[in-house]
Amino acid sequence: MSRCLICQTEMTPFMSFGQMPIANGFLTPDAFEQEYFFDLQVGFCHHCSMVQLTELVEPEKLFHDHYAYFSSMSVQMAQHFAQFAQMVRERYLSVTDPLVVEIGSNDGILLRHFAKAGIRHIGVEPSANVAEAGRAHGVNAIVRFFDEETAEELYNSHGPADVLLGANVICHLPNIHSVMRGVQMLLKDEGVFIFEEPYLGDIVQKNAYDQIYDEHVFYFSLHSLQNLFRQYEMEIIDAMPQPVHGGSMRYVVARQGMWPIQPNVSEHLARETALGLMHASTYEQFKQRVYRSREELHALLSELRRNGKRVVGYGATSKSTTVTNFCGIGPELVEYISDTTTGKHGKYSPGVHIPVVPYEHFCQDDNDYALLFAWNHGDEIIAKEQVFQKQGGRFIVYVPSVDVLDCVEV
Repeated sequence: MSRCLICQTEMTPFMSFGQMPIANGFLTPDAFEQEYFFDLQVGFCHHCSMVQLTELVEPEKLFHDHYAYFSSMSVQMAQHFAQFAQMVRERYLSVTDPLVVEIGSNDGILLRHFAKAGIRHIGVEPSANVAEAGRAHGVNAIVRFFDEETAEELYNSHGPADVLLGANVICHLPNIHSVMRGVQMLLKDEGVFIFEEPYLGDIVQKNAYDQIYDEHVFYFSLHSLQNLFRQYEMEIIDAMPQPVHGGSMRYVVARQGMWPIQPNVSEHLARETALGLMHASTYEQFKQRVYRSREELHALLSELRRNGKRVVGYGATSKSTTVTNFCGIGPELVEYISDTTTGKHGKYSPGVHIPVVPYEHFCQDDNDYALLFAWNHGDEIIAKEQVFQKQGGRFIVYVPSVDVLDCVEV
């Protein structure tokens, strides 16, 4: 039994994925014996409807000076953040000399658009290596975790913010109340807080259980966020679905009564009611679908290997850590994982220790199947890998269901 991080109600986990390593903790063999594990459990709060992890990993174990994820590695994400920045500028930056603050600015993929336009901005990023990458693109980034203390310092040195931004980071923050007090303190009265996160409705509908890992403390819905923001006299004024990360929602939040609420907010709330996102039975059903998916994926990979087929992984993602460890997929089933991130090359995947190799290996090898761990970039990847498919290679997916994709016309 644990307590909800939003409302402190006692909460029982509805599912455990078992002992799990750090999702982004790709490692060398000398670190195998000291590898850290924790019980990856997820629960539903009956009182405020928030879905969340019930055992947390210290943030310093997750975000540090050798953090492995760089947002700019994907062309799709670069285009997405360019459009995100344009939307913010057109709708919410009409004042003179505005200030934009981003919580968790990573390598500056979003803020660099404000930097190029000469707009005052600050990125608050706890991982020093990716913050430095942002600075190389002209982004004003500080290496800090965002909380009320950081917000107070920023307010005193730069004044209030017209816009606060976050992208795939607010769901990472277990100290959510300190974060919200910081937002409340730093934001202008008429300012807006805009953030986007993997959306609980998509996770449930697509059976995307690999979105559940250590960094993702919360799994947001509009209903659960409403319950959080009410505590701070704020409200969701707009909600916009986004295709990135396998299905995300962009939320626009303001102080109560300062902005009109767009009609699509009530529309999305109605959809959540129809999906049953406020009922525990929905998550019991989700759990059963997850177990079936695990059995089907392991059985498929085992059969392919028995038949002498060569199976490799595509994308050494955080999500892949949940899938490989929960499903019992090691190097005996997946020979290696190909990835373009140089910092992961020569290392091994967390927990099950599948070798991670440069993308060039995938291009040069004669592989029969590629398990698509980076399924959220599936369209981009499948369009790119025409040679692999022309040679008879096929992609295996597990979201929304376990399947072998037919070769595309090349």
